Amino acid sequence: MLEFAMLLIMASTLIALVVLYRRGRKGMPVAEPEHGSLYITGVSPRPEAFGEQFVTVTGNLTGPGVAATQVYQRLVWDGDHWPAIGDTLPVIYPAGKPDRWQIVRPG
Repeated sequence: MLEFAMLLIMASTLIALVVLYRRGRKGMPVAEPEHGSLYITGVSPRPEAFGEQFVTVTGNLTGPGVAATQVYQRLVWDGDHWPAIGDTLPVIYPAGKPDRWQIVRPG
């Protein structure tokens, strides 16, 4: 009975590995992110410390396929170039998921 259980476990493991291998080889097509803009409506106060600091940004994200959506995020930001209310930042986000936005950084 123990040999049968071990054989069954090994066969199941082998089948799972083959399925994962074949799925990885085909590769799922990666959806291109959509480009939009974030109009900043709120920003946390700039700290006195120098260098990179945490900032919380709130704003309206607009882009193709997305109506103006209120979003926020905590980011690491250079203290010398602190964002301000009224700034517009270029962003990318997965299609239909504006809550998962990221700032487009040059380079």
